[in-house]
Amino acid sequence: MLIVGNAQAGTVSFIDSRTFEVLGTLDAIPDLQQRLDAMNPIERIGYDIVNQQQGYKKFVDDIALSPDGKTLYVSRGNLADAVAYDVATKRQLWRFKIDGFKADHAAISPDGSKFIVSALSSEKDQVIDTRTGTLVASFPTGTYPHANDYSPDNSVLYNSSIGNVGLPKALNLLKGKRQLTAVNPQTWQVTRTYQLDYGIRPALFMPDNKTMYAQLSYLNGLVEYDLQAGRIVRTVQLPFSAKAAAMSPDDYPQNSAHHGMAYSGDRICAAGTIDDYTVLLSRPALGVLGYVNYPTDSLPYWATTSVDGKYCFVSLSKANSISVIDYATAKQVASIPVGNFPQRERLGQLSEAAVRALG
Repeated sequence: MLIVGNAQAGTVSFIDSRTFEVLGTLDAIPDLQQRLDAMNPIERIGYDIVNQQQGYKKFVDDIALSPDGKTLYVSRGNLADAVAYDVATKRQLWRFKIDGFKADHAAISPDGSKFIVSALSSEKDQVIDTRTGTLVASFPTGTYPHANDYSPDNSVLYNSSIGNVGLPKALNLLKGKRQLTAVNPQTWQVTRTYQLDYGIRPALFMPDNKTMYAQLSYLNGLVEYDLQAGRIVRTVQLPFSAKAAAMSPDDYPQNSAHHGMAYSGDRICAAGTIDDYTVLLSRPALGVLGYVNYPTDSLPYWATTSVDGKYCFVSLSKANSISVIDYATAKQVASIPVGNFPQRERLGQLSEAAVRALG
């Protein structure tokens, strides 16, 4: 199953990742008015400020399915909470209020027992027990914690921070800590931090536990980062589209020029957000293998590899669709319509009861 969070619609699309058939959707904000009514004045001010800074309301930020395929976990961005739903009955099982004003990227532990959510305005990650919806741990991060990624062997959890994206590029030094935080996922203790000059956007962690490929704020491309030495060893600059070349960096969405990465074997799939293309690169040479170009303002904004490794799924946020790219040919082979402003995509499997309930 490919599950897609439709950020502005507040829904989650369930897609058969082999046939590309949309099996159904789940409303992740049935309690929206209740949540808005329950906000105190400070929370409502924070809600409005986050909406204004983003330029839109992001109700679904990140998503995950339980290993048994019965439960959906959602980080509900501007509502600053995390919730769990029984997919078959669509019943909300629990709700956890995230510290601060925005719940950001999340990750589920390999055994499904923990849901880790970035508390964006509080400079911390919060670890939630998926059975009870209660807090079990938290750890400090950089400024505006963003992505949470397990290393391929699950020995490390990495949190990437992007810094204060509300400040212009000219004030980059004032954006706070643009930091990669390495955490022991057994003890939730920070084991190492890495400081970067620019915010860390989507990143890929390689099986050697030594290499990270990352997109950075304002960079039209990506970097290769040595995790042992703690330094950038290569920077790949990719071409600007005519539209992107005319843009001011302060007009990039949340400071990101390129936002979305996935890989399969020796190939990297990278979303060129402001350029309206997806590029496939060879690994480790990082040479360009091909481009898939989209209509202007499609806003490719996330990428995920199919479970069989054959395809790269790219969210086209302003086109309300998922572009399916064949890794072997670097060609688009399908387009899947989804909800309003798809962004985060995750893999999982659904129980038979959940599939039947989706209709």
